[in-house]
Amino acid sequence: MRDNRRLNSLRTSTPASRALAVLTALAVAASAGPASPQSGGHGLPIIRDSETEQLLREYTAPILRVAGLTQQDVRIVIINDRSFNAFVADGRRIFVNVGALMESTTPNQIIGVFAHESGHIAGGHMARLRQEIANAQTSSIIAMLIGAGAMAAGALGGGSGGNASQIGLAAMMGPQSMIQHSLLSYVRAQEEQADKAGVKFLNATGQSAKGMYDTFKRFADEVLVRAQYTDPYLQTHPMPKERMAALDELVKGSPYWDRKDPPELQLRHDLMRAKLSGFIERPQTVMRRYPQSNTSLPARYARAIVAYRHSDLRDAITQIDGLIAAQPNNPYFHELKGQALMENGRAPEAIGPLRRAAALAPDAILIRVMLAQALVAMDDTKSADEAIPLLRTAMTREPDMPDAYSQLAMAYGRKGQYGEADLASAQAAFARGDVKTAKELAARAKTRFPTGSPGWVKADDIVTLKTSSR
Repeated sequence: MRDNRRLNSLRTSTPASRALAVLTALAVAASAGPASPQSGGHGLPIIRDSETEQLLREYTAPILRVAGLTQQDVRIVIINDRSFNAFVADGRRIFVNVGALMESTTPNQIIGVFAHESGHIAGGHMARLRQEIANAQTSSIIAMLIGAGAMAAGALGGGSGGNASQIGLAAMMGPQSMIQHSLLSYVRAQEEQADKAGVKFLNATGQSAKGMYDTFKRFADEVLVRAQYTDPYLQTHPMPKERMAALDELVKGSPYWDRKDPPELQLRHDLMRAKLSGFIERPQTVMRRYPQSNTSLPARYARAIVAYRHSDLRDAITQIDGLIAAQPNNPYFHELKGQALMENGRAPEAIGPLRRAAALAPDAILIRVMLAQALVAMDDTKSADEAIPLLRTAMTREPDMPDAYSQLAMAYGRKGQYGEADLASAQAAFARGDVKTAKELAARAKTRFPTGSPGWVKADDIVTLKTSSR
């Protein structure tokens, strides 16, 4: 698991821009109340984990297919936030909080969330919302100009200025309130459409909408007490009673309502939740959640992670070997063993488990990068030769991985290919957003390549890159 802890904030001022802040992401719900760090490139605290990402891809694939979104290459991005939430911000990514994954006790519950968010993407809601916001901002500007004009006229008109100024202020604020209410009403309509689309996608794939219904019912119960003090016109989501009544009518008649998740899928879901707990929560919390008396595979998984991260490596390896004995072909148990050894300075011993994990999960890019890291740590040219193609493949699939470029730089350094090493270091800095360092390293790389060669051209592209001033 990999976790990037940078978080950007959004500042707004006018009612229209406040609405923009609320509406930028269309969320399923907001609650009341694994792996090493890596930048996700979204300005959010991103978690990367091969096991979790693979499971979520399998959850979303049927939904995306019936929604007609297969060609859009929609990706799931996991945010390290313990609240229960998911949202879309464009047509290519569904963001889901780790809290939603950990609190969803069945696959069907989180699949229902993804079905709802896919409804937003399929409906083109973000593009339409941007147009509505643009229209609202135009109206807001016009209202402000009219109001400012009235206030200026009052200031120039002598004794009647006080009344005119009040009229001008009302002219500015009245339309602002109307615009905000109109935008929020528009978003509530989109939420209702996403609910309907989500149920449609679940039915089309032969899956129950019960998980989706239960999830939204829980949120409805949580906000019901507060709802009597809430202005329904200032909400981004339909009011609880109305939403659940509409959903009840949609889902209860489905022939798939009582369909359960397959036991093997439920086990994978439980393993994912245990893994997230082991990496994210405090050891005491994990042990309360998964006490020694719980001998299930997920509980053993969580405790093994806690052991390697906070206790005795020897005991942790014994526990992990027990997991591997139970499921010899589970690539993520082998990955965990390799990671535990790597992070405790035993790279030579990590190579075997990581090779096995990569063989069992050939499409798991993060496992390949970790294997390459172990090979690079061997500090010999033969291991570097094996690491370089692994990293090149990873960067072809995911071109914005700083860790992969950094490992590639070290691999080329082991081989004495310093031009390639400087270029990879420049690309790592660029992927991290450090453009100044990237340009400096690329300029040095240019001096090491023949003019006009592929390496020289790539380095020159970074050196001559124009960046916008702020």
